[in-house]
Amino acid sequence: MSFFMAYLLGTPLGILVVITAPKSIAPHKGVNEVLSWIINIGRSIPFIILMVALMPLTRWIVGTTIGPVATIVPLTIAATPFVARMIEQSLVEVDSGLIEMAQAMGATSSQIIFKVLLPEGLPSVVRGIPITIINLIGSYAMAGAIGGGGLGDLAIRYGYHRRQSDIMIVTIVLLIIIVEIIQLLGNFVANRIDKRDVR
Repeated sequence: MSFFMAYLLGTPLGILVVITAPKSIAPHKGVNEVLSWIINIGRSIPFIILMVALMPLTRWIVGTTIGPVATIVPLTIAATPFVARMIEQSLVEVDSGLIEMAQAMGATSSQIIFKVLLPEGLPSVVRGIPITIINLIGSYAMAGAIGGGGLGDLAIRYGYHRRQSDIMIVTIVLLIIIVEIIQLLGNFVANRIDKRDVR
């Protein structure tokens, strides 16, 4: 849920940063600087601090501050600026010549976004998805320290407090396996849709 919410919020934010940049299709210095500032502020706060700071908001939205459901709010807020920056980096890699060609043909800003920027930047966007998911897994494991549930909670409650080292080892191995599967799957999908990858 946090992953989908972060992309739902972060994707348009990243697109706006790209298109409002100087020499872009809809340059606006003020909007660009404000959005960049918001993204930078969001990315600079460590997740554990953000999670504690957002407890009143989390309680207001979901009615509790502990458990897996409660972690959706801080995870989403933490991941959104990360996703926005990933989207931005993916779209700025698109060949400017393609954008200029579309403009010369009279394409509107929305047509350039949906028919040039996003399709051409899609392989890079897809490669960023595993990075985002892995980042969320790390944050969610950290959330276990303050009652967020999940593998982090399992490792802390049993592996650390009850000194059951086997539980800790199993948790670490599971996390490694999950991360490897996600990364391999992301790379596979990105390579399949990357038209520039000629082999």
